[in-house]
Amino acid sequence: MTNVIASIQRANIGSHFRAFGLRGMSALIDPFINVDHAWMSAPTFPPHPHAGFSAISYVFLDSETGIDNRDSIGTHNLIRPGGLHWITAGSGIVHKEDPAETGRTVHSLQIFVGLARNQQQVAPFPLSLEPQDVPVAELPGAKVRVPLGRFGAVQSPLSPPTDVTMLDISLNGDAECVVPVAVNETTFVMPIFGVIEVNGTRFDREDLKLPIFKPRTTRQDIILKTSRDGAKVMVFGGKPLNHA
Repeated sequence: MTNVIASIQRANIGSHFRAFGLRGMSALIDPFINVDHAWMSAPTFPPHPHAGFSAISYVFLDSETGIDNRDSIGTHNLIRPGGLHWITAGSGIVHKEDPAETGRTVHSLQIFVGLARNQQQVAPFPLSLEPQDVPVAELPGAKVRVPLGRFGAVQSPLSPPTDVTMLDISLNGDAECVVPVAVNETTFVMPIFGVIEVNGTRFDREDLKLPIFKPRTTRQDIILKTSRDGAKVMVFGGKPLNHA
């Protein structure tokens, strides 16, 4: 059913950045390369290059401020809480992101996604999704934001070069949510807060383990259940690029 991987990395950089990353696991989470779950409250990274893949920034609704986003192709925008910014780095780009207000915390994800070989050298380009444009599925005891991909009849308006799904799922206490896994896709779940059961196995943010569902030729379901305190999780999915 799943692989439980005990390889999530934690990092503390200075006093204002903490990340939970999946570095070194790209073969298992293909087409994803890495996901960092971070809190920042001051400038953390100087301008840095990306090339050959896509970099996605997603800011959670509970953030105190947004991200001031700049890059070498002239993009300068504010990624507000609840919004998403996708940069296809392609042939190469220099990128810089800082909290829009120093001293206020950005709670966010930084996600790296692979590109098909024939897209790895395309000219870089951005895609953005404002918070109010993220579609939402309302279920009994659960709310599913769909910044990328599809959940049931609810579909993101973005059409990125790599077709992936990213679901931001908030569950009330003692709630259940069933997430179908598309045929031939890798899918994995990242707890954000609270205790969550994934197909009967308990996970939380502090555990150095992650449920990963390997691609199958038949449909699978991920059953998410919470205790009385509720939880939030991210679900990621996509067809492997199989570059290795």
